Amino acid sequence: MQLLDTPTLPITEAKPVGWRSPPAALLQTYAPADVEFVAGRGTRLWDAQGRDYLDAVAGVGVSLLGHAHPALVAAIADQAGRVLHLSNLYHGAWAQQLAERLAAVSGMQRAFFGNSGAEANEAALKLARLHARKRGIAQPLVVVMTQAFHGRTLATLSASASPVVREGYAPYVEGFLRVPFGDAQALAHAQAAHGERIVAVLVEPVQGEGGVQVAPPGYLSALRSLCTQHGWLMMLDEVQTGLGRTGRWFAFQHEGVLPDVLTLAKGLAGGVPIGACLATGEAAELFTPGSHASTFGGNPLACRAACTVLDVIEQQGLVANAAAQGEALLTGLREALADRPRVREVRGLGLMLGVELDTPCRDIALRALQEHRLLINVTRDNVIRLLPPLVLQRQEVQAIIGALAALTA
Repeated sequence: MQLLDTPTLPITEAKPVGWRSPPAALLQTYAPADVEFVAGRGTRLWDAQGRDYLDAVAGVGVSLLGHAHPALVAAIADQAGRVLHLSNLYHGAWAQQLAERLAAVSGMQRAFFGNSGAEANEAALKLARLHARKRGIAQPLVVVMTQAFHGRTLATLSASASPVVREGYAPYVEGFLRVPFGDAQALAHAQAAHGERIVAVLVEPVQGEGGVQVAPPGYLSALRSLCTQHGWLMMLDEVQTGLGRTGRWFAFQHEGVLPDVLTLAKGLAGGVPIGACLATGEAAELFTPGSHASTFGGNPLACRAACTVLDVIEQQGLVANAAAQGEALLTGLREALADRPRVREVRGLGLMLGVELDTPCRDIALRALQEHRLLINVTRDNVIRLLPPLVLQRQEVQAIIGALAALTA
C-alpha cells in the first residue's frame, strides 16, 4: 500500500525555520515553529520541502508507535468503514475489550473513557469528591505536588503548579493542598495538619511538564502506605508515563505498588484522541449510571486504535525496547555532556528524558530543527525534554546524542 511506503517528496529550496505568528484564523494559543510536516514513517517526519527529520518528541509523547504504523493505519481505516461513533446508550464491544486489556496489564479493575488526559484527571478528581462524600467529609482536600501539571481545565489547572498554566484564571477551584514533590515526610506533615480533610493524593510518577523530575526510589511505596493507613485514594497521573514510556507498562510498576486510581491518555491510541481513568477497589464502585459521562468517550474508532496499540507494543516488545534504548540514551547523554558547563543534570526513566541547562534554552529547539533536523521540546524554560517513539533504534539514539552534544557545546 503506497501510504505505508517511505514517501518520495520533491526536495525544493529550503527556507529558514523560525518561530511564526499564530495563524490569524486561530485563537492565539500557540506560537509554532515555521515548518510544516506532511508525512511520517516510524521515527521520521518529512516537511513540505521533502526533507526528513528525526522525531524525538512524538507529538509530546503521543505517537508511541511512531508515524503511520501499518497495523494502526489498517485498523483505523477498517473501523472508519464500519462505524465511527456510537453513544454510550448502547454496548460498545471495543470499549469493553480495551477496558479488559488495560485491567490485565495494570492490575486495575474498571475504566472510564474520555478524550484527553485532562478529562481523565477530571474524572479522578470527581472520584475523590465522591470518596469524600461517602466518608462524610464536607470540605475535602486532595494533596497535589509542586511543579505538577495535570491539565488545563479549571479543576486540573487548579491542581497544577505552573504559573503559566494558571495565570489569568483565578479564582481557582478549591480543595487542593500542595506539598513538595518526592518528599514523603511532607505528606506525613500534611496528614498531621489536615488529616481529617484529606481524601486523596494526586501525583505524577515522573513530572513531565515539571522538567522530567523522577520520583525518588521508595517514594511511591511510602505514598501507598500512607494512603492505605489513612483511607486516602492514591491517584497516579500516568498520562505521560504510562504504556511503556518508562520501560514498564506503567511507572508505578517500578516499585511494585498499585494505585486506587490511574489516569492515561497521550499514546494510548497512537494519535487518536482518548483518555482513560482506571480504578480499583472501593474507588471502582463510586461512579454510578448517570454520575459521569463523555459524549465521545469509548467510541469504536479510538478504542479499536488503542487495542491495536496494545497489540503492537506486546508483539514488538516495545516496553523492553523502551527500557533498553532509554538506558542507552541516558548513559550516552551523561557521557557526552559531562564536560558541558551549561548542563546541570541529565535525568530520566525509560524513553522519558530531560537535560537541564543553567539558562533558558528555547532557542535550542529551533536550532535542533535548523541544524540537525531533530525534533525536541523545551519545558520549564531550561529543560530539553525527549519523548521519542517506543520504536526508537540504537542508531537513532546515537543521532540524538550527537545532536545534543553539538547543540550544548
